[in-house]
Amino acid sequence: MSPTPLIKVPVITVDGPSGSGKGTVSQHLAAELGWHFLDSGALYRLLACAARRDGVALNDEAALVALVDRIDAEFTLSTGGTERVLLDGEDVTRALRGEDTGNAASQVAALPAVRTALLAWQHRYRRPPGLIADGRDMGTVVFPDAVLKIFLEARPDERALRRHKQLKEKGIEASLEEVLAEVRARDERDRTREIAPLEPAEDAHIIDSSDLDVDTTVALILEQIHTII
Repeated sequence: MSPTPLIKVPVITVDGPSGSGKGTVSQHLAAELGWHFLDSGALYRLLACAARRDGVALNDEAALVALVDRIDAEFTLSTGGTERVLLDGEDVTRALRGEDTGNAASQVAALPAVRTALLAWQHRYRRPPGLIADGRDMGTVVFPDAVLKIFLEARPDERALRRHKQLKEKGIEASLEEVLAEVRARDERDRTREIAPLEPAEDAHIIDSSDLDVDTTVALILEQIHTII
C-alpha cells in the first residue's frame, strides 16, 4: 500500500504596495477563517528595529543576516484582529509602524541575502488549519503554490491619506505631503529592486481598493475563498 500523501496547509496571499489596505484586510480574513496570520513586512521592520538597536548598518548584509538568527520575535493577534509584536520580549508594536521604520525596512528588504535569510522564517508560519500571508512577494516568491493570490492596489494619494490617518490616530506627527512623498519613494524602491520586486503574480486576482472600505474588500475576497475551500 502506498503511503498517504501529505496534505499541504493552504495559504492565501495578499500582496500590494504600502497603504493598499492589505494588512488590515489580511487580519480580518485570518480572524474570519480562524487561520494563522503572517505580516511579512513586520519581519523586515523587526530586523530594521533590531539593527538600529544593535548599531548595525542597514546596508551591512552579513551583519543583518547574522542578526536574523539572533532575533526572538513573537506575533499575537487578538480576537478583535489587533496585532501585537514583541522583539526579544519588548513590545515594539508602536515603533514598528513609524514611517522611519518603514523606510528602513524597505532598505533592508532590497538586500538579497537578507531576503533569503528571512524566507525560512516566513515558511514557519505555514501551520494548520491555514495561513493568510500579507506582504509584497508572498504570491510570487514565498508561497508560489498558494491556493489563492490577491494583489491589492490603490491610488498613491488615497494610500497616503490612509497612512496619514493611521499615523494621526497613533499620535505620530507627519504632514500629508511628507507621507505622500514617502509612499511614492517606497513604491519606487519596491517596484525596481532586482530581487523580488513588487508585482502581482501571474495568477493573482487584482483588486483596486481605492474606493472600497475594508468590509467590502474583505467580502469580495471571501467570495473567492469560498469557491475554492
